[in-house]
Amino acid sequence: MKVIIPLAGKGTRLRPHTHVTPKPMLKVAGKPVMAYVLDELKKLGTVEQIVYITGHLKEKVEEFAKTYDFPSVFIEQKVQDGTAGAIALAREYVDEPVLIIFVDTIFDADLSLINRTDADGIIWVKEVEDYQRFGVVVTDADGNMTRIVEKPKEPISKRANIGLYYIKNWKLLFEGLDHVLASPMNMGEYFLTDAFQYMIDHGAKLKVVDVAGWYDAGKIETLLDTNRVMLTKGHARKPAKLDGVKIVDPVYIEDDVTLRDSTVGPNVSIGKGSVIESSELSHTIVGTGAKIKKSRLSNSLIGDETVLEGLRGEVTVGDHSEVRVT
Repeated sequence: MKVIIPLAGKGTRLRPHTHVTPKPMLKVAGKPVMAYVLDELKKLGTVEQIVYITGHLKEKVEEFAKTYDFPSVFIEQKVQDGTAGAIALAREYVDEPVLIIFVDTIFDADLSLINRTDADGIIWVKEVEDYQRFGVVVTDADGNMTRIVEKPKEPISKRANIGLYYIKNWKLLFEGLDHVLASPMNMGEYFLTDAFQYMIDHGAKLKVVDVAGWYDAGKIETLLDTNRVMLTKGHARKPAKLDGVKIVDPVYIEDDVTLRDSTVGPNVSIGKGSVIESSELSHTIVGTGAKIKKSRLSNSLIGDETVLEGLRGEVTVGDHSEVRVT
């Protein structure tokens, strides 16, 4: 099986952090979001090659991806023309069934289903209440997709498309991509989901399967919530010795973090080499090498090598920034 991972986007909803860090490499519970996905692929044991579709900060993506031992190829999407255009770039490397994963989310899904399905593909979904934000999947009585509707105004379905797909009939997929790319743009871009619709219209059966969990990391508030979820799902840790510090579990704290006269937690992750002094932190992610003093922060995303002093409330501060309130 081949895997295609598109990650060319600029991550505008996570600025300023994505000015210097690719969106899938932002950390939750001390680990880059895309690492959770790659670790799931390692468990499969059937991945022959990963095709990364890169763009924004592509050198950093390549450097990190190479820390895994998957055979890999990197293709730059120079024209940001949509998800169909991104997947079409992988054409010359796909000669067998393919798994397509958008790695700005973390999912709980049984990927072993790909070894047992007789359908032309699988589309994983998650039921949501705010269905108007998503592309939602409509199914027939047998659980096969009939159509995907982008941001519906009426509740025709609450099963959101989460960006995780297995396509067994890869030849029909690329036929559908050719059709989409030869057609007028849809809302200013070419959608991969329109290629799936082409497949269905030409007789394909795409099985729709619900995931047990889906955790979005595409904007600051959902990234912080995904950090909370990962901490509660077994990714918490703290140093053995924490004298003079109050810890409210769950937290993720590296061993070389310095803590003095502070309260940390719940739902706080702190990266290597950071110093927290006379402060209170909750529901917050702190990068590496940060220095926070005399501050009370919650619901905050703080970059690497930052210096914060005397702050109160909620902040979003990018790497190498300094903010002091006197």
